Amino acid sequence: MADPPDLRVLRYFVAVAEELHFGRAAARMHVSQPSLSVQIRKLEHLIGARLLERDSRHVELTPAGVVLLKEATRLLASAERLQQVMREAARSNVDGSLVVGFQANAAAELTPQILTAFQRRFPRIQVEMRAYDFADPYAGLGSGASQVAFVRPPILVQDWLSIETLFVEPRVLVVSSASRLADREHVSVEDIINEPFVGRRAPEYWRNYWLAVDSRGPNDVRLGAEVGSVDECFEAILAGRGVAFTQASTQRYYQRPGLAFVPVKDIPPSPLAIAWRNDIDAAPVQQFVNTARRLAAMDLVPTTVSPDKMSPKATLAR
Repeated sequence: MADPPDLRVLRYFVAVAEELHFGRAAARMHVSQPSLSVQIRKLEHLIGARLLERDSRHVELTPAGVVLLKEATRLLASAERLQQVMREAARSNVDGSLVVGFQANAAAELTPQILTAFQRRFPRIQVEMRAYDFADPYAGLGSGASQVAFVRPPILVQDWLSIETLFVEPRVLVVSSASRLADREHVSVEDIINEPFVGRRAPEYWRNYWLAVDSRGPNDVRLGAEVGSVDECFEAILAGRGVAFTQASTQRYYQRPGLAFVPVKDIPPSPLAIAWRNDIDAAPVQQFVNTARRLAAMDLVPTTVSPDKMSPKATLAR
């Protein structure tokens, strides 16, 4: 019994059968027309049946050609699926390490979901989560200490930086439970003009965003303290030195006795983004980003706001 035709010849045949024109099929397969004709004749000889009826004006399939087209199409699709499965298997065996920078509660409920899904798919990649304080909005990306990071825009656009919003959530006001504002259903910017604020020890544009300067003006901000981390911020609030804005998910991860979290109705929400260095050719980075992107699309974080409703002032880099 003769060996079955190889996949390359079957692809040639499928091209001719679909185009019903040797010239167009040859162009599609990037081969010369005479070479294509030779391959089809060899295929017919191998099978022992005429597959195409052709003359100078037209080409049509014989009954045997119709059967072969159906089976060849199925076989080529199966071969493509096999290649894809093997590529996925090869990627799952990638070795290496990945440093993921973050601040505070990182990507909220998405964080463990992303890490679990990534490690399940790429068990041989060692992931290190590395925390950064308010002084570094890039969470290590600028120095190269991290290769990918969960960040809170706004951050300034850089040539080496790629960034994509995963979800958007409201900002809330954090006050001492003894504050006159603690029991309010919500507050507005007008309600807090005379309140001292706890500012972030950070680049000015980022510090001003978390003071909501764009919503109330720099002259309406009075600082009672400056801090470098979430824990320091909350200690300053408990000590009566001021109030502060934060993202809504902070309440779920850092709530403690003596603090109250009050919705704010007239400042833009806070986007959470994944950012990565695009000048580093590291396969784990894109694999991690793809995992985060896929899970973010599943909307696993409570009280999110659609990105299309986000104020343009909410981010400088997305």
